[in-house]
Amino acid sequence: MDKKTQKTMFSSKSPEWETPLSFYNKLDERWNFTLDPCCTNETAKCATFFTEKDNGLEMDWKGHRVFMNPPYGRSVRMWVEKAYNEGLKHDTVVVCLLPARTDTRWFHDYCMKAQSIKFIKGRLKFGEATASAPFPSMLVVFNGREPATMYGTPNIFTLTR
Repeated sequence: MDKKTQKTMFSSKSPEWETPLSFYNKLDERWNFTLDPCCTNETAKCATFFTEKDNGLEMDWKGHRVFMNPPYGRSVRMWVEKAYNEGLKHDTVVVCLLPARTDTRWFHDYCMKAQSIKFIKGRLKFGEATASAPFPSMLVVFNGREPATMYGTPNIFTLTR
């Protein structure tokens, strides 16, 4: 891994990880996205989008098919909570590209209530990076349906100490 990529991948200077276009296009074929709620003017994937200035956390996503790749910093919890709440609205689907951090509170509070969770095999190369991300990723889909279950019960396993 070159020094520029290393600096980008392991820096906390920017929590933004631009979605790889080929990966997004495959998802868009399935979902036909209409809203990108947390992007920059340069990284927007949909005709309708919100930048940091617009504050997608404050906007209504109702009626959209949303692709959300939020900033991966401390605010990720707020974005996942917003995605969950917007996904409860009629005729709204939110597909989230997230770091697969299954040990976090936001994962258990919101992602475990998702209609679908798909773990991505391998690691994505975000934006112009020449190396893969230092973390695994997942897709989490909120669409107002019951959470995914295994054998009729939610997929929650508690470790007893």
